[in-house]
Amino acid sequence: MPVSVHSVIATNPTTPLSSNSLHRNIPRRRIGSTSVKCSVETTEAERLVKLKNGNDSLEICRVLNGMWQTSGGWGKIDRNDAVDAMLRYADSGLATFDMADHYGPAEDLYGIFINRVRRERPPEYLENVKGLTKWVPPPVKMTSSYVRQNIDISRKRMDVASLDMLQFHWWDYANDGYLDALKHLTDLKEEGKIKTVALTNFDTERLQKILENGIPVVSNQVQHSIVDMRPQQRMAQLCELTGVKLITYGTVMGGLLSEKFLDTNLTIPFAGPRLNTPSLQKYKRMVDGWGGWNLFQGLLRTMKSIATKHGVSIPTVAVRYVLDQPGVGGSMIGVRLGLAEHIQDANAIFSLVLDEEDVNSIQEVTKKGKDLLQVIGDCGDEYRRI
Repeated sequence: MPVSVHSVIATNPTTPLSSNSLHRNIPRRRIGSTSVKCSVETTEAERLVKLKNGNDSLEICRVLNGMWQTSGGWGKIDRNDAVDAMLRYADSGLATFDMADHYGPAEDLYGIFINRVRRERPPEYLENVKGLTKWVPPPVKMTSSYVRQNIDISRKRMDVASLDMLQFHWWDYANDGYLDALKHLTDLKEEGKIKTVALTNFDTERLQKILENGIPVVSNQVQHSIVDMRPQQRMAQLCELTGVKLITYGTVMGGLLSEKFLDTNLTIPFAGPRLNTPSLQKYKRMVDGWGGWNLFQGLLRTMKSIATKHGVSIPTVAVRYVLDQPGVGGSMIGVRLGLAEHIQDANAIFSLVLDEEDVNSIQEVTKKGKDLLQVIGDCGDEYRRI
C-alpha cells in the first residue's frame, strides 16, 4: 500500500533482526569499559537482518561483501582465486554478496560461485547465500521491454532464476522515469524474476515519493560512515517510520579508517601510504570536505584506542558504530577477492559492543567536523551535483 510520510528530521532507533545462520553460534558477551578480547561467536539474530516491505522480505547478513573492487583499479582479479575466496567468506558465515551490472565481472563471478555452491555444498547452505545486484541505467525512456531485457542480463550472468535483490539507481531526478522503471521492476517481482526491489543512492525526498507511489522497496543503499553521518539527519527517520532499511557503503572509507593510515602525513610526497585505488581517492576527498587530514588523524587515534581496548581493529570499530545507528540494516566491506582477506575482522564486528564511553569519545572528535549535509547535500547528492 502507498505510504504517506511528511517532514522528516528526527531519528529513533530500532533494528529488527531475524534468525538462521550458516553455523552454530553463542551469545556475544557485553563489553564494558575494561579491556576484553572479543569472541567472534555470536547469536544467529545478531548476524542477520530481515529486509521487509509488505509481503516482500529477504534475510541477509548484516555485514555484506562488496564487490566493487572486482571492477578494476584494485589489482588484477584471477577468476578461480576470486571464486575460491567467495567460498571462504561464505563458509565463515559472510554469505551476502553485493554487486552491480557495471562492476566488471562481478555478476559473472557470482554465477560461477553459486554453481560451485550447488555442486559442493549441501542444499541448506544454498538457502543462506544471497546475491544482491544493482541496475544503473541511463535516464532513457523506461519501457517494460527495456527493463525486462536488462534484468534478464543480470539473471543470466548470475545464473539464477530470480534475483535475490535488484537495487535501482537513477541519475537525473528531473526525469521522473525512475517511477516507471520501478513499477516495471515491481511487475518483474510479481512474475518471480526478482525477489525484492530496492534502491541505491536515492535521497530522502525521492524515497518518500517512491513509497507514496506504492513501490515496495525494502532498502536504500547509501554512503554512511563515522565521517559521513548524513543518513542520520533525514533519511533514518523516514526509514524508521516506514520500515525501509539502510544498507551502507563507504563505511571503512576505502580503507582510510584503518591502522594503515594512522599517524601518516599525506602532505609529504612518498611519506605515507599511496592513495592508489579509486575508493581511497574518493574517500580522501570526503575527509577533505569534512575537516581535513589532521582532524581525521585525531579520529583514527581515538578509534585505535577503542579498538585496542576491545581487542579488535579500527575497521571493526568503524563498521560496528554505523551498524548501531538508527535505520541501518547492514554495512558493506569491500572485498579484494583473491588479493586480500579480512574475514576475521569482519566476523569480529558481530561480537563487538561499543559502550557509552566509546561512543562519546568518537563523537567528541566528529562534532569538530563539518556538516556534510550542508557541504554535499542529502544521500546520493554527491553523484548528482556538478
